[in-house]
Amino acid sequence: MLERIPELDKDIKDKLEKVGIEMDKDKRSAIFLQVDQKVETSSSYASSIEMISIKKALEKYDWLHDYFWKVVSRDKDEYTKEVDVEEVDGYFIRALPGAKVDFPVEACLYLKSPKKQKVHNIIIAEENSELNIISGCASHPGLTTGMHLGVSEFYVKKNAKLSFTMIHNWENNIEVRPRSAAIVEDGGTYISNYIIMNPVKIVQSYPTVHLNGDNSTAIMSSVIVAINDSIVDTGSRVIIKGKGASAEILSRAISKGGTIYSRGDIVGDSPDARGHLECMGMMLSEKGGIIAIPELEAKHPNVDLSHEAAIGKIAEEEIFYLMSRGFTRDEATAAIVRGFLDIDIKGLPPALKKKIDEAINLVEKELI
Repeated sequence: MLERIPELDKDIKDKLEKVGIEMDKDKRSAIFLQVDQKVETSSSYASSIEMISIKKALEKYDWLHDYFWKVVSRDKDEYTKEVDVEEVDGYFIRALPGAKVDFPVEACLYLKSPKKQKVHNIIIAEENSELNIISGCASHPGLTTGMHLGVSEFYVKKNAKLSFTMIHNWENNIEVRPRSAAIVEDGGTYISNYIIMNPVKIVQSYPTVHLNGDNSTAIMSSVIVAINDSIVDTGSRVIIKGKGASAEILSRAISKGGTIYSRGDIVGDSPDARGHLECMGMMLSEKGGIIAIPELEAKHPNVDLSHEAAIGKIAEEEIFYLMSRGFTRDEATAAIVRGFLDIDIKGLPPALKKKIDEAINLVEKELI
């Protein structure tokens, strides 16, 4: 269903652009925008992609109730309990069986008022489909208080592929508590990218992927910059149940006065399960800190799990080398930081890779 794209204030448009949301129907297969608790627009421009509010979807499809609160528990914690109320809205995104579209889906959750924004999202990639999503979450410039509570449930069906890139851009005093989880069936691929590089009061999340299908794959990547007194406590957990399934968790964390808890957990509970966890941190300030918490758990004798974690500062010899090649000190530092943040994400569509690069470029100079 097509809905009118609303006229937006310049401040909102600027914030949306910083999280990869352009509201341009010619370059998107579907668009969703929710401001506080109100869905402003929900439109699909591809017949194979369904995009409507979760309230309308639950009214339209009786079967959708079987997916609602299936992979995230209603009573997981105090925040999921707050989301479990009748007035909550959010988005329902579904790629029909065999669907493959050239342009990504755009979905934005925007906090404009100093209240709690509560949302519940469900995303389904049906069998043999390919679904690419850019999800931008942001708060209004100058907002001095507020909280975002978001529950997202992902379902990747047999031989489907879902790429989900989430870019956050909040204000200094905003609290953010996402709760998300995914189920991946036989031959399915789930790629998740999380990016936050602006000040925030606190972000706390720990998404879990259940690789239930044989030969299923999960790739979880994050690029985190904690500035000033920001606290970012996040990570990824993958539980491998399917035979021959594999998981990769990659994290790049930079502290410039903020505190980062970089968590990762891979549980191998099937024959031929494979997993690798990589957490790299860089300190750019004497304030703040980075705490890396990698975990591996083998529940089957025939698994291959590994992890690598390192935290340090920019090496002076690297700066001197680049300066000897004609760079200024600031240019050398920027080049090293840019290289550190660059993660080679396997299987990422060009449109999503471009958005990640743009997000990194926006704050690169602020880190020096």
